[in-house]
Amino acid sequence: MRRLRFALFGNIYQPKKSTLVKKLLCSLEEHKAEVYIDRPFHEYLSRQLQIDVSPTALFEGDQFEADFAVSMGGDGTFLQTASRIASKGIPIIGINTGRLGFLADVSGDEIDQTINNIFEGIYRTERRSVLQVEYSEGQPQGIPYALNEVAVLKLDNSSMISIRVDVNDEYLTTYQADGLIINTPTGSTGYALSVGGPIMSPKAQTLGIVPVAPHSLSIRPVTLCDDATVTLCVESRNHQFLVALDGRSETCVETQRLRIHKAPYAVCVLKRPDSSFFKTLRNKLMWGNDVRN
Repeated sequence: MRRLRFALFGNIYQPKKSTLVKKLLCSLEEHKAEVYIDRPFHEYLSRQLQIDVSPTALFEGDQFEADFAVSMGGDGTFLQTASRIASKGIPIIGINTGRLGFLADVSGDEIDQTINNIFEGIYRTERRSVLQVEYSEGQPQGIPYALNEVAVLKLDNSSMISIRVDVNDEYLTTYQADGLIINTPTGSTGYALSVGGPIMSPKAQTLGIVPVAPHSLSIRPVTLCDDATVTLCVESRNHQFLVALDGRSETCVETQRLRIHKAPYAVCVLKRPDSSFFKTLRNKLMWGNDVRN
């Protein structure tokens, strides 16, 4: 029987996680798994954390083949891992060594059980939709895909930007705001949530349009079907604005038009049998807890 292959990614700014890394590697070794490690993460483990790591091989970029990907860090690390996995279609296991952890929801205490479940075939996967961005001129820097959101934001601290929005080539409105977020259901518990956007079930086939500090009190978030195409045209006093895809940002000139639509692939997220989206919401957002105690 072929041994299962695991591609390991991780945050290189969390020195307190050495115990969890050792725990994961020991569990994979016990199951005789093949372990492939992202080269920068391997250098961090061996040089900074002084962990003796002997992987099957190292890899760079997206030059690897695996049955599962493991992201060790917070949700930011998970998003970076998802961008590296792209259309490979392999499940991502998010081990949380950060703070909140909506995507990276496997705690350190659950590592052994999660790995055991994988080898016993006791797990489920969720397909998460991805956004693709196209420019009217040129191409976005790096990967033009986002699992959470695409945000256009002002560059300076004083003036708002004007964002014309068309949905399927039909004019919606022009937002006067600090920015605008187009988010997936996965991203509804991220940046969009912090500025008043609605929470969406991961299985919902929807997109969100959420303004950031809009000038008009009548402006509210809008939810669309995820087969919609959203076109953005931005005007700014300094003729520039910022585009951020899951936190990866670049500066654009206001003549640039953005076309945002559902990507041709989805990201596969591995979930434990006892996990659920609503349970995660209750635990992470402390719903029902009396904070006065």
